[in-house]
Amino acid sequence: MNRAIVHLNKLASSAMAVLLCGCVSAPPSAPVRINVPVMVPCLGEIPPRPDYEFDKIPSMATDGEIILVLARDWVRGRLYEGKLGAAIEGCQLRN
Repeated sequence: MNRAIVHLNKLASSAMAVLLCGCVSAPPSAPVRINVPVMVPCLGEIPPRPDYEFDKIPSMATDGEIILVLARDWVRGRLYEGKLGAAIEGCQLRN
């Protein structure tokens, strides 16, 4: 009977050693990314509307002057549209 207990002790200790080795060699768990929605203000700052030269041009301006003014205003308009687009893009919900 004593031998049976000794064999059971050896068997139990061997089984425990095998189980512990399995725990040591387990790969580490990878971090899990969880997206949490956060409330932020939609628009931080609305870009100011530029002063267009076309609004100030005299009615007696020649066609060439009008075209030059429109060409200069086009650049201002595109910059303003870009700033507005960036502000609006911040408001859209992203999935």
